[in-house]
Amino acid sequence: MPRSNRPRRAVPGRPGPGKVQKPGAKGGPVPELDLERARSGFARRESAPDGEWSVRPITASRAEKTYICPGCSTAVQPGVAHLVVWSEDHLFGAAAGLAERRHWHTNCWSSRSYRYR
Repeated sequence: MPRSNRPRRAVPGRPGPGKVQKPGAKGGPVPELDLERARSGFARRESAPDGEWSVRPITASRAEKTYICPGCSTAVQPGVAHLVVWSEDHLFGAAAGLAERRHWHTNCWSSRSYRYR
């Protein structure tokens, strides 16, 4: 006897045979989205004459502390969007570069000078 191509009736509250219920489908738990984290961006790599850098943007709402910008030697105030920058090719390894990360104003980082003093 040939097989029927008709779909079987689903029992309410249970997924059909061979189907996995997706989160949020028909009363399933919905994971909460952290939009601020998604908007804040990911670390990107930049190459410059002074080395390889990881640059991570910080949104204004996530900036909670005061830092000193190494570009202009003024404060990066709480509530100001800025960049966190660390060296990828540090002499003592990546962990040392990460430990020496600095908070820069976005404009100070983009207009920094590559001249060696």
